[in-house]
Amino acid sequence: MTAKSPGLHIPRLCISALSGGGGKTLLSLGLARALSTKGLAVQPFKKGPDYIDTAWLSLAAGRPASNLDPFMLPPERLQSLFAHVAGRLQAPALALVEGNRGLFDGLDASGSCSTAELARILQCPLLLCLDCTKMTRTAAAVLRGVLTFEPGLHFVGVVLNQVGSARHETIVRRALEAYTDSVVLGALPRLKRNPLPERHMGIASQGAELGRSAQSRLDALGDLVATHVDVAAVVAAAQAAPPLACAAAFWPALDAGLASSRPRIGYVRDKALWFYYEQNLEALERAGAELVQLSLVDDVRWPGHGIGAQNPLHGLYLGGGFPEDCVRALSASPHIANLGHWAAAGMPIYAECGGFMLLAAGIEREGRFWPMGNVFPVTAQFCDRPQGLGYVRATVSAQNPYFPTGMEIVGHEFHYSRCRWHRDDMTFGLRMHKGQGMGKAPKGDAGLVDALLYRNVWAAYSHVFAPTTPCWASNFTSVARHFAAASREGTAQ
Repeated sequence: MTAKSPGLHIPRLCISALSGGGGKTLLSLGLARALSTKGLAVQPFKKGPDYIDTAWLSLAAGRPASNLDPFMLPPERLQSLFAHVAGRLQAPALALVEGNRGLFDGLDASGSCSTAELARILQCPLLLCLDCTKMTRTAAAVLRGVLTFEPGLHFVGVVLNQVGSARHETIVRRALEAYTDSVVLGALPRLKRNPLPERHMGIASQGAELGRSAQSRLDALGDLVATHVDVAAVVAAAQAAPPLACAAAFWPALDAGLASSRPRIGYVRDKALWFYYEQNLEALERAGAELVQLSLVDDVRWPGHGIGAQNPLHGLYLGGGFPEDCVRALSASPHIANLGHWAAAGMPIYAECGGFMLLAAGIEREGRFWPMGNVFPVTAQFCDRPQGLGYVRATVSAQNPYFPTGMEIVGHEFHYSRCRWHRDDMTFGLRMHKGQGMGKAPKGDAGLVDALLYRNVWAAYSHVFAPTTPCWASNFTSVARHFAAASREGTAQ
């Protein structure tokens, strides 16, 4: 049985709503910016596998956000991850968890893996963002149902959202006071326009679409929340959270022997690719890798590899993102050609979703073909609707450097592209049980597959979360270490 700490006092708060689009992201970002501006160290978290909201939360708080997902991790590991990340804060500090969808919405009718379940696991006080659009007294009936629907939840109050006028706010407040015992901690006015631009079923990425305007938008949200929400009461509610008992350590102890042999693994983080879990990057570093941040679309020199190269790369991690929005720059990038050369040389390359698209022969969008790395004989065709969306479960079906055969992989996918195969003699590493992956193999049975394999390359639509698959980082780093040794000896090919 895992040893538990006697309890960590971590001021914390979970923000939820009745549904997606209910205002929780606006409130979460505004609170994170307002509290950070006041001098609090805010550690943001996002419930679920979301990359975009997580990136915005990181910008708002000035601190990398982490994902918490009951589908990916069991309760003890979730508690341990939360404590590992939030426990490093120096007072005055607060951990802010943004939920997803509606409070009780999960994978099934029983609400498994819901925000409510996460709040219970973390013993986290709940602040509800209540959309009052075209509603007054009915808000009290809705709130009464929410407050009594499931046991084990601690609500600290509500923030009214989409309030149309002072009269509207007064009626809703009086109704809630008369029919519930919940405290109204603020009321956000109805805004003429959404301060956060939307795309792909959520808010836009901060890199490709917003640039410098992201900070000014967040400053405006911080001012909005500071003006219309009792921020001091919110902080007091977070500080009243009970001590959290959890497993003593999230990661195993570092192997000091690995420090003398650190392979250099590059990862692309630019406006085309930026979907990376912080825990994935941390896992690689803890496995002994030295991470090198790269860009495909900026005019920046890349390290080489092999004998004579200065500070060479020994591995490459290509995360997800929106490469379809940067096809012209990517196709013209001098680094794209390196992908094929490095793959043929045996360099370990791990690619997820957008990263896979760069290893395809090309990306097709709006009838035009843009050449890419051409490691795999497939075209990634961009579509108007999602071709894969949600959690995945799959079994590793072929030998590869990263996962043992027969292992079950748990992860998620979110892609608007589909595969058009050029040949049918490819090797796939995953057989899908839940999720779409790359669809049906070009030949063989009718099952769904994912993860194209070539030498030390893995290219899949599925994203993995390192804490659920601890072998991934250690195996990736080990293969990069062997590649580094072979390169020094001139035997890599």
